[in-house]
Parts: sequence; structure tokens; C-alpha cells
Amino acid sequence: MSRPITPATATFIGAAGNRLVADVLGEGGIPVLLLHGGGQTRHAWAKTAIEIARKGYTAYALDQRGHGDSEWVASGAYEFADYAADAKAVAAELARRSGAKPIVIGASLGGIAALLAEGEAERIEGGNVFSALVLVDITPRVDMSGVAKVIGFMRAHAGEGFASIGEAAQAVADYLPQRPRPKSHDGLKKNLRLSPDGRWRWHWDPRFLDGPRATGADRPATEAALMAAARRIRIPALLVRGGSSELVKEAHAKEFLELVPHAAYVDVGGARHMVAGDRNDHFSAAVLSFMASLPEAK
Repeated sequence: MSRPITPATATFIGAAGNRLVADVLGEGGIPVLLLHGGGQTRHAWAKTAIEIARKGYTAYALDQRGHGDSEWVASGAYEFADYAADAKAVAAELARRSGAKPIVIGASLGGIAALLAEGEAERIEGGNVFSALVLVDITPRVDMSGVAKVIGFMRAHAGEGFASIGEAAQAVADYLPQRPRPKSHDGLKKNLRLSPDGRWRWHWDPRFLDGPRATGADRPATEAALMAAARRIRIPALLVRGGSSELVKEAHAKEFLELVPHAAYVDVGGARHMVAGDRNDHFSAAVLSFMASLPEAK
């Protein structure tokens, strides 16, 4: 039986001087930066981070700005570029600490942040932020009806919250009917915070969606920036798509592979947008196989 891996806690300083919190699993290996999707927390990577650590890497599962235990930004700066700036700052610190540029694995929002950070570094500095890039169910262009569905779920209870964790669990079950209901609410509880009024609310700043610098406010500009960033990617890259994704259709994946022709591609059957949560075994295996193929892993 494998020895249990207990996460340690680390803090980083983001691009705006904002405090960022991460779980660290493993020690002394190549750093792997895990960036969750919008509305999630670092705990979304719990199982994958353990598998990464067991393979000899050091996993850093980060709460992105305004999420989980990381600081809510006073100015409400939650545009994609702000998340990219944080990703770049944390990657630089990991490289300083370990002597190696991190592999980055980004789901949805986290993937957008990683792609923009890497593409901008190539454009401005002619260098790279990461040693390899894994995008999890995100491409420069996505199905906007799927985006609307995801945001609709996030926004539905952002204000009033839930009377209990059980009520929140039912809302998740209604939204994800294909996913087996967990035996315990412990995992869900990590994505909620108990407010002074006694109600449970999602563990992220509501201004992330509705603030003065909200995420995804200018979709055409975002698409253009992501397309340009993808064309500049020179590091090894992998796109992991949920086979039944609401956001990334086969046409979007094909377009990405035309933009980044050297990229590898894995389609995870039976998974929707939340690939790591829907089919973690298949997802982790695909990511670890890709990482094992990298030059620094040999």
C-alpha cells in the first residue's frame, strides 16, 4: 500500500501584491502548477495532485485570486489578464525556488490564464514561463451556449447562497446528474464558506462574475488574445478534452491543434467540462503519460 501523502501549505504573492494559497504535495521534484477552473478551489486537484507527487514531481495546487483561501482583490480585478499575471508571478517564484520552470496544468479559467501567460511571454520576452502546458477542456474558441450554462449555475446561488450543505449538494446533483453522488459532503464543504448570516456560499468573490473587472467581459477580445497566444506556443503542450464537453467541441479541439500543431491531444470519454472530477483516473493517466514523455523527465 502506498504511503499517504499529506499536503503542506505554501503562500505566494500575485501580480497585484495579492496573497495566494497553495497545497504542496511531494518534495524536491520538478514543480507542477495546478490551476483550477472558475468557481473551483485548489481542492479540485486533490486526487491528481497525489498521483503527480507519487511519480516524483512536486505538485502545487493553487487557489487563484478571489477563490478559496486566496485573497479577494480589493479592486475587483478578475479579468483573464489578471489571472495570467498571477500565473506568471507564481511560475517565476517556483522556478526561483526549484531551479526549474514548472509544468502547468490549467482547467478552464486556469488554462486560459496559463495560455495567456505563456503566449505573452513569448511575444514580449521571447522566452517561456513554463516548461510544458496542459490545457484541460479549454481552447481559444468554445461553445458559448455551454459557457452560458456554466455561468448560469455559478450565478444562480452566488447571492443568496444555501441554507445547508445538503441543499448545495442537491443543486450540484441537479446540475451534474451524470456524476455519482458522493457518500460524504466533505469535498463539497471545501468549496463553500459559512457566512455571518448562517448561509453557505461558494468560496469565491462574487465580483469574479459581476464586478468592475469581471472575468470574460469582452469575449471577442478574449478570443483574439487566446488565438494569438496559441500561435506562439513553443513548449510541449497537451489538450485534454471531455468527450461530452459542453464547452469544447471536436471542431474547437481541431482548431487548437491547427494553431499548435506540435500539441498532443486526449479525448476522455464519459467526461464533461469538469474532466478531472468526472473521470479522474483517465485524466490523471493521460497527464502523467504526457509528463513522462517530456525531456526533463527522462
